[in-house]
Amino acid sequence: MKNKIIPYNPKLKEYARYLRKNSTLSEVILWKLIKNRSFGVQFHRQVPLLEFIVDFYCHELKLAIEVDGDSHDYKYTYDASRQGLLESYKITFLRFTDLAVKKDMFSVELAIREKVMELNKTL
Repeated sequence: MKNKIIPYNPKLKEYARYLRKNSTLSEVILWKLIKNRSFGVQFHRQVPLLEFIVDFYCHELKLAIEVDGDSHDYKYTYDASRQGLLESYKITFLRFTDLAVKKDMFSVELAIREKVMELNKTL
């Protein structure tokens, strides 16, 4: 299946590289779970899309995974707007809190597995 490329601002590439090198603990934990095609699809970290960077992205399924830490507590409107713009490109989102990744990885893994299977059926 050919990957569906979403346009992005090339100026974000350097910042995405910085974010990959300076991941939060929750991002590191989640990355260990989803890397190396462990769900049968390939995820990438800190991917520029449009004018934004998503934490994890699978091009095959157009699936973005976001880990919302404390910095997102007061950014609901911004996050909703950003997500809405990306969803207009048919991107599906999964959002997890920082705490859920650290304390309830079983539920996080189950949600990702279910979403991947659901999206694979629509291909």
